[in-house]
Amino acid sequence: MAELLNGQHRTVMCGEVTTKHECKKITLMGWVHRRRDLGGLIFLQLRDRSGIVQVVFDTDVCDQSLLEKASTIKLEYVVSVTGKVRRRVGNNVNPNMKTGEIELVAEQLKILSEADTTPFSIGEENASEALRLKYRYLDLRREKLQQNLIIRSKIYQITRNYLSKNGFIEIETPMLGKSTPEGARDYLVPSRVHPGTFYALPQSPQLYKQLLMIGGMDRYFQIVKCFRDEDLRANRQPEFTQIDLEMSFVDQEEDVMQLMEGLLGKMFKEVRGVTLPKRFPRMPWQECMDRFGSDKPDLRFGMEIQRLDETVKDSSFVVFSNALNNGGTVRAIVLRNGCDNLSRKDLDKLVEFVKTYKAKGLAWYGLGAEGIKCSFAKAVSEEELNGISTALSMQKGDIALMVADDNWQTAVVSLGALRCHLAGKFGLVKEGEFACLWVVDFPLLEYSEEEGRYVAMHHPFTSPKNEDLEYMKTDPARVRAKAYDVVINGDEMGGGSMRIYNREVQKLMFETIGLTDEQIADRFGFFVDAFKYGTPPHGGLAFGLDRLVMVLTDTNNIKDVIAFPKMQNASCMMSDAPSTVDDKQLKELYIKCEDVDHHD
Repeated sequence: MAELLNGQHRTVMCGEVTTKHECKKITLMGWVHRRRDLGGLIFLQLRDRSGIVQVVFDTDVCDQSLLEKASTIKLEYVVSVTGKVRRRVGNNVNPNMKTGEIELVAEQLKILSEADTTPFSIGEENASEALRLKYRYLDLRREKLQQNLIIRSKIYQITRNYLSKNGFIEIETPMLGKSTPEGARDYLVPSRVHPGTFYALPQSPQLYKQLLMIGGMDRYFQIVKCFRDEDLRANRQPEFTQIDLEMSFVDQEEDVMQLMEGLLGKMFKEVRGVTLPKRFPRMPWQECMDRFGSDKPDLRFGMEIQRLDETVKDSSFVVFSNALNNGGTVRAIVLRNGCDNLSRKDLDKLVEFVKTYKAKGLAWYGLGAEGIKCSFAKAVSEEELNGISTALSMQKGDIALMVADDNWQTAVVSLGALRCHLAGKFGLVKEGEFACLWVVDFPLLEYSEEEGRYVAMHHPFTSPKNEDLEYMKTDPARVRAKAYDVVINGDEMGGGSMRIYNREVQKLMFETIGLTDEQIADRFGFFVDAFKYGTPPHGGLAFGLDRLVMVLTDTNNIKDVIAFPKMQNASCMMSDAPSTVDDKQLKELYIKCEDVDHHD
């Protein structure tokens, strides 16, 4: 039967008991992790957030009633144990446990809470993700998840201390705002007080933080929840956390970038003991795409994309010649010593892989131990093959994988994805290494075939490069942005930009993306009006905190760094959210739902 504490206090946490406590009487409290009953001797492993310690019920020390009470304990019971710490000797020392040099010899025991048999063993890695998420409060008892959340908390503290010391003030911005549909889909919240109207949950505090700069706050930050109602991909959540900040009286990207290098350096040093470079390399967006096929390249391995246009310009292979004649390109990556490790079946799978990135196909040419392996040997001369080998600096055992396409971006993106796929397959990435990069000089705009207009690559408040302003009306695709993304190990950790602070430039931006005066006034009227009253030059950045924690905890699953995450379909297995609500609630909000099947 469960007992009350009656004023009893825990004196030490389980994982903090050491040899310095030897012969001292202490009280521990926690969950029963393991249990062994040897008749006159009962061993428990007691667990709390700090770790696990062994507790012994020994007939030489405790009376029979205490031993009988201990024999009723089951796994995950919550107990309080008081006793003296003794040192373990010889084979009894457990070098695999933090507390393996000591044990607690029990003198008193209280059963604070009983537990039913859990749906899965705590710490069991083989339990399905769905089951662990349904009983998330049990899954959170796992040491790995607890350590992840402890590190997450530490990152919060490091961030607050660093930014506060650098003159930033922490300010909260509203969760209930105005919908500005120029980006991902908003989560909408109906208003009871204003029938037929809706708030939007913030995709980011972008407008508010710029208004704070206009309001004279100079340097702002917050650790903030953001929301996007979009189709989820791997490692995305409908609600996520940003470290969001903005600075006034800055006009160069370097002002923000150098400060953020300091913050990241502090995080990695204090959490991982890793020293990052004081200055990360900078690489223009176009160079990133040409060399790595991605605007968030992983620099921990080579296999860079190479251009073969000049080498194969007179090729008799129609796949190459057609692409070049249509203004396209032929690009390649070389897998060193990979020729004899890729079977024909493997290569066929790689063809299908690049097709998922819109490439029409994949050609290959390898210098295997038993001769040439080539998908287009019959269509070209030996001289042309030798020219490809020379251009790509190929050695015996290498294989070149090539994509020809009318669109350069399709060619490089598909090869960039293939590059990362092969690096994972052949173990080319060194564990424990962190490669940091700033990607700069992004295009300001990109053309949307779906909408038939130019749209902002980041958001419509990003400043164009001063020297490119003249092209805003004549050649929008040529305009570069004062934008910057920080990339670590092939993942975008954060991004930001210098903001537009000139009314005329902001108006030009809106016009270029096809917004009418009425649309501007309707969506951004309050924001544009603020520009009339003196706006300082300003810029900022937002880190994806969840992704930062993932990198710092060596996990590739975003759910491992969030206390209560959603599933891929944006549902919560534990609470069954989202759920239907009763008609009374809907009526108060002036909402009527069509018949929907909720059992799909």
